[in-house]
Amino acid sequence: MELRTEIEISAPPAAVWEVLTDFARYPEWNPFLVEVQGSPKVGGELRVAVSPPDSREYHLLATLVTYEPQRELRWRGKWGASFLLEGEHFFRLVAVDVDRTRVIHGEDFRGVLVRFLGRKLTLVARGFVFMNQALKRRVESGLRSSQGAASAAASP
Repeated sequence: MELRTEIEISAPPAAVWEVLTDFARYPEWNPFLVEVQGSPKVGGELRVAVSPPDSREYHLLATLVTYEPQRELRWRGKWGASFLLEGEHFFRLVAVDVDRTRVIHGEDFRGVLVRFLGRKLTLVARGFVFMNQALKRRVESGLRSSQGAASAAASP
């Protein structure tokens, strides 16, 4: 089963990628993935703290499976044995034009427990939307700040 959300951000993929892969700063802006520890390299282990809306925070270990700069970030986590519940969390970046990026954010869930998750998956999907909105604010406000600083520096 796939949960999938999308948002368009007024910034190039490089700016979105920079924020998305700066795991150390997630606690500053991310209401859903409140902490990600580990280095962004394929095969590397990540420790992820997830805080779905109206639900308890939980922690999981994940393995980074895709790291394609400015294109795709994907990690795989499991709860118990893989046949019980496994998820691949993903972010895909698509350049809509030079200064606009579509972020496709979701998770592919597999395992015998998926059909019993119901309300939990609804909360997770809401968490994706909240994270997307926060990512958009973070990236766009960072661009405005850097553009403002560049303009001020260029002024006589």
